[in-house]
Amino acid sequence: MATTEPEYSDVLIVGAGISGIGAAYRIHERNPQLCYTILERRERLGGTWDLFRYPGIRSDSDIYTLCFPWEPWTRPEMIVDGEHIWQYLADTAHKHGIDRHIQFNTYVRSADWDWNTDTWTVQTEQNGSPQTYQCRFLFFGTGYYNYDEPYAPAFPGVEDFRGEVVHPQHWPESFDYTGKRIVVIGSGATAVSLIPSVTDRAASVTMVQRTPSYMISATKVEPTALAIRKVLPLRIAHWIVRWRNALASVLLWVVARKAPEFSKRVLRGIAEKNLPTGYPIDTHFKPPYNPWDQRLCFIIHADLYKEIAEQRLEMVTDQIDHMDADGIVLKSGRHLDADVIITATGLQLQSLGGATISMAGEKIDPHERFLYRRHLLEDIPNAAWCVGYTNASWTLGADLTAQSFAKLLAHMTSHGYTHAYPHLVYVDMPEQPAFNLESGYVKRGLHALPKSGTRRPWVVSQNFLSDVLARPFESIEESMVFGRVATASVSLGRSQEAG
Repeated sequence: MATTEPEYSDVLIVGAGISGIGAAYRIHERNPQLCYTILERRERLGGTWDLFRYPGIRSDSDIYTLCFPWEPWTRPEMIVDGEHIWQYLADTAHKHGIDRHIQFNTYVRSADWDWNTDTWTVQTEQNGSPQTYQCRFLFFGTGYYNYDEPYAPAFPGVEDFRGEVVHPQHWPESFDYTGKRIVVIGSGATAVSLIPSVTDRAASVTMVQRTPSYMISATKVEPTALAIRKVLPLRIAHWIVRWRNALASVLLWVVARKAPEFSKRVLRGIAEKNLPTGYPIDTHFKPPYNPWDQRLCFIIHADLYKEIAEQRLEMVTDQIDHMDADGIVLKSGRHLDADVIITATGLQLQSLGGATISMAGEKIDPHERFLYRRHLLEDIPNAAWCVGYTNASWTLGADLTAQSFAKLLAHMTSHGYTHAYPHLVYVDMPEQPAFNLESGYVKRGLHALPKSGTRRPWVVSQNFLSDVLARPFESIEESMVFGRVATASVSLGRSQEAG
């Protein structure tokens, strides 16, 4: 039911996925005196792990770094199905009382900052009715892609196709593809995780890609991690395995960037080992870029290669000319017969969950602002946006963000500050893309993301290890403006308050 008076919380967290649940824990851990509310637009928590329901949905990084550092993973798998990740999030939120703070079916539409009171007024749509909230601090745990609209290229003739066209982001419940000819468009993480899960029931499966991706094989259950958990207390074992895997992911990325030819040989060796003799690897699995220019695709026990070897999957590297009533016509002239076309064509990037942000009624464009220490927007007070890493598990970055924001809140409380924001003191600092990937979804969506600078603390780093090592030496007051509501009308002539 809508109310006339806004509901107040010290902290409003937008989103009840990994980012939001992690933020709630870290904020309460360091600031138990602050009350918080999580606003979740869906009927259940989980974020990405509730939205995606397609066959084969799983983590594309290891679970020991994807789960929270403060809540150990107890199942044996290292690469985990989506349903088990969702259950872990639900159990964790319940165990720590976080689920009691969630308002479901609450879609945040806008937030406006008031300098007279140092508060955010947040307009939402709750169960179809307007509901207003107010808070001192606002944390966006909304991820960086559009939940409503995936990237769906306009294929000519799609309206003529007599079969079904399905995007994995909106997989129909109880969709039956048994005995059907399936064509999957795409070569990213979604396609490579989905395909091995549908080949057993489909009549045929064809994967159409315009550009190949690099594939790296991972094991679903990692014996060393299980052995460590058997001989050590769970929390100690979790800490060791998490750090081991985090460092391994950093090493993998560094080697790929510094020694791309060596990395190419290693990845090609995996393909050669699992594909039939004489298979045209250079056609289908030799990308025209270096490893980690785009994300590596994890395949479990080389399952995608094995599907090819067992002739249950055909790879086609070509461009789509158009669709017709019976399938897809390629630029080469070949026709692919299909009953179902799955468009695993990627995501559309989006800042702040699509909410409109304003200050004193003046709309703010996130793309016009630099990002400070990966989570605070330039000159925007008391607000954070959680952004994970592009080259490692999301949670590694999300937890650093949550800890930093919790530390900021504690600092403000101890000094009696009611507002804080980062202010850029460099003149004409060069900018660079926030995400350092060449992936299509990144190139298409850079206009939606804040900017990265070229100097700390304004660099959107993608190096977890360097970020962790630098944290003890960072000043919480560097490039920050702090103030109290009584002096809020004094503008950046107050920059003497900045560190």
